[in-house]
Amino acid sequence: LVYHEPGIPFAVAGCEASCQIVAECRVSQRWKESEPPPLKNNAPLLVEENGTLSKDDTQVRRTEENEASEESADLEEEQSDDESSEPCECEHCIPPIEEVPAQPLLPRMESNDAGKICVVIDLDETLVHSSFKPVNNADFIIPVEIDGTVHQVYVLKRPHVDEFLKRMGELFECVLFTASLSKYADPVSDLLDKWGAFRYRLFRESCVFHKGNYVKDLSRIGRDLNKVIIIDNSPASYVFHPDNAVPVVSWFDDMSDTELLDLIPFFERLSKVEDVYEVLQQQSASS
Repeated sequence: LVYHEPGIPFAVAGCEASCQIVAECRVSQRWKESEPPPLKNNAPLLVEENGTLSKDDTQVRRTEENEASEESADLEEEQSDDESSEPCECEHCIPPIEEVPAQPLLPRMESNDAGKICVVIDLDETLVHSSFKPVNNADFIIPVEIDGTVHQVYVLKRPHVDEFLKRMGELFECVLFTASLSKYADPVSDLLDKWGAFRYRLFRESCVFHKGNYVKDLSRIGRDLNKVIIIDNSPASYVFHPDNAVPVVSWFDDMSDTELLDLIPFFERLSKVEDVYEVLQQQSASS
């Protein structure tokens, strides 16, 4: 058992700036959306993530490509073990009939972040990969209590996550938003975010459970949506706001991965725009 969480019209002169931004984003499969997979009904979980296949404690870590997505469920198991819901049947789901709470999930933006884009960043399989199975080269080992027993969670950092978080914290108002429980995700974030890039942290209780998925409803965070971006490996997590998404490829243990490094130049240019939709829509159309 492993823990898992889970048009831009803008004020830049001329369309050439838009094209330059679009050209910078070269990471493969980034703009694909996929249908959330079927639920696994009896996997006890502490950390949850959407959009990946799951695997029991008793199963061995993936051997090659076939098992890569299966192990994802260890730490960010797709969906809840206690709730039996039908999986999402479409890519663009209609949000549940709920009123947006009067009190946003985030407080007012701090004065030193005024005017910045808010970037919502996922944790598991986006920045790290974690497992209950011992890993010799783990970057962190997090003790987590479950039903009175302390378990060790072994955490691997995605390559270039340090450079990525440092630069993102300089450019944006960054918010960690994970479908994982805080008892796991909070200590991981303490160790991972050495620069204080994350102004705020949101956990599973801030998600909307919709058709078997924990969805990160960006309309609840209290920011103008034309200045909000979500970075996530799971399309199910941002199914309410696909036009705000910068998808990333799920990461497990490939130490040659450059996904986060490749994203930095794109975000450096995106930080200067006034409205994120046109650039992201152009990129989606060109991919």
